[in-house]
Amino acid sequence: MTTRLGNPDLAAALTSRLSVPVVVGPMFLISGPDLVIASSRAGVVGSFPTLNARSPAILDEWLARMTTETEGHAPFAANMIVHQSNTRIDEDMEVVANHKVPIVISSVGNPSAVVERVHRYGGLVFADVASLKHARRSAEAGVDGLILLCAGSGGNTGWLNPFAFVGAVREFFDGPIVLAGAMTRGRYIHAAQQVGADFAYVGTSFIATRESLANDHYREMLVASTADDVILTDAVTGIPANMLRQSLQNAGFDKGHKPEGFNLLKEIEVLKAWRDIWSAGHGVGDVTRVESVADLVDRLRQDYQAARSGARAAAA
Repeated sequence: MTTRLGNPDLAAALTSRLSVPVVVGPMFLISGPDLVIASSRAGVVGSFPTLNARSPAILDEWLARMTTETEGHAPFAANMIVHQSNTRIDEDMEVVANHKVPIVISSVGNPSAVVERVHRYGGLVFADVASLKHARRSAEAGVDGLILLCAGSGGNTGWLNPFAFVGAVREFFDGPIVLAGAMTRGRYIHAAQQVGADFAYVGTSFIATRESLANDHYREMLVASTADDVILTDAVTGIPANMLRQSLQNAGFDKGHKPEGFNLLKEIEVLKAWRDIWSAGHGVGDVTRVESVADLVDRLRQDYQAARSGARAAAA
């Protein structure tokens, strides 16, 4: 059994400052300072991909603002792509370390590249993984927590059933687990905890908030869509992703063509070129309005607390 806590005090603060156990997933072209700050102030962990900032200098400005405006609230997280094709990783990591970002989420690669540097200044590292093999490797690399990408997650997704995934990971890891995949209701967050997870990874619902960088057409499409409107395809980036069918059709995207192999920079350029192709998870049917982050988190909190109260009453 492997447990890693780079900073036990920060881990405790992570729980004590949350109004509901939610980490807002970092979303390419969607997550910016306003979304992160609003999330932290509402009592959930806001996050963003460092590559959303167009340069390390802009990243420095973003982090300065986030650090100041989230002080005393829930911690926030920066998402680092650790794949070798990310040529900015060293520069971005230096900026992240300078600001002592509380949590770093590693994606697409071995998290060893960031674990030591983040632990050195007292931060936590969570690795997102889609398979047992990568979960084991990340645990062995010394991460503090694991984010399990399950079937139904928006964007680049996993494929495993959450019950099977959490159960198998708990055989070798007893640190914090964040569960991703259609976590759109408070009762689902409670259910995730019942099967062994600690937090829920929520993305799709936050795209429709006013503080996200999404345009109004994207928000409107989310509100109008159901799970039947989500299509799993590798035609956009070369790796499986859940996308909104209507956005693919509107863009005239040829689903028969896909990029060969995975390359981070190529993926980013493809997505920029097709910025009107939009992702969503299987829980999109629960996105029924455009609202503020504060209102969304409050609804999740109330539903979560109701589920917990019902479970306690049933147990009694």
